[in-house]
Amino acid sequence: MKRSERGSILPLTIFYGFLSLVLILLVVAATSLYLERKRLFTLADGAALVGAEAFDLADVTLTPDGPRATLDSEDVAAAASGYLSSAPKDGFDSLTIERADSVDGRSATVVLSAFWRPPLVSALVPEGIRIEVTAVARSVFSR
Repeated sequence: MKRSERGSILPLTIFYGFLSLVLILLVVAATSLYLERKRLFTLADGAALVGAEAFDLADVTLTPDGPRATLDSEDVAAAASGYLSSAPKDGFDSLTIERADSVDGRSATVVLSAFWRPPLVSALVPEGIRIEVTAVARSVFSR
């Protein structure tokens, strides 16, 4: 007794079409998350750089290795906040400065967080997550 193979390719075509659509949605969401994190890191890096330059000339001391600036946590926080108020930050949802300070007096640390939402919401991708990035910058004098 021979079975007919007519129409047996249709379930495979539907399955692979569905699998392809799921993979495309996941790749789009992962790419969006990656790019959003990179954008947030760029913003944090700029804020850390501004914070690392937030010192007065009176705060520069001469050491055997050359001049060295001493950073104050309040100055770093004020500079980072000022930078973020003027920097282009459109597209970030709930952007907050989690931390902006100087732990060792030489480097400025800025931690930013924002809420990421995927471009296409599906059952396989969360509706959104909070992403956080950390940037550290240090001022160096060269001869």
